[in-house]
This record gives sequence, C-alpha cells and structure tokens, in this order.
Amino acid sequence: VDAFQAWCGPCKTVVDLFRKIRNEVGSDLLHFAVAEVDSIDALEKYRGKCEPVFLFYAGGELVAVVRGANAPLLQKTILEQL
Repeated sequence: VDAFQAWCGPCKTVVDLFRKIRNEVGSDLLHFAVAEVDSIDALEKYRGKCEPVFLFYAGGELVAVVRGANAPLLQKTILEQL
C-alpha cells in the first residue's frame, strides 16, 4: 500500500517498478493499492511526513514498512515478503 497525503499525492516514481515486479511474479501473489492517510483513521500515524511510505501486508497483518522511494529496497522487500 502506497500511503500518501492529499497534499503530495501517491508516489508516481515507483509505479513502473511495481508493474515490472507484478508482471514477473503474477497478479495472484501481489496486489498494489494506494491509501490517503488523511481520510483513514487507522493510518493516522503516517500523517505529517513528507516522504512516501509503503506498507506491506500479508494475511491482513502489517509485515514490513519502507519509507522513501528507494527502488532497490522496495524490490528487495517485495521479493522477501513473497
């Protein structure tokens, strides 16, 4: 989940990376979403930050968090969680 705030929008720089990884691993294993933290109370702790935050869930549980648009770290985290 790309957790973003309304004033800065979702991180567009990693969309190509996400598409590439999803094409490689298949759509059954990997799903991407965006969430505006200003309108979701459960994501309140991610408000007020000026960096992108990516939340990784498995089985409904938060399993990893990556702060910043660090493509190599995002790819590593995605592959590790799969």
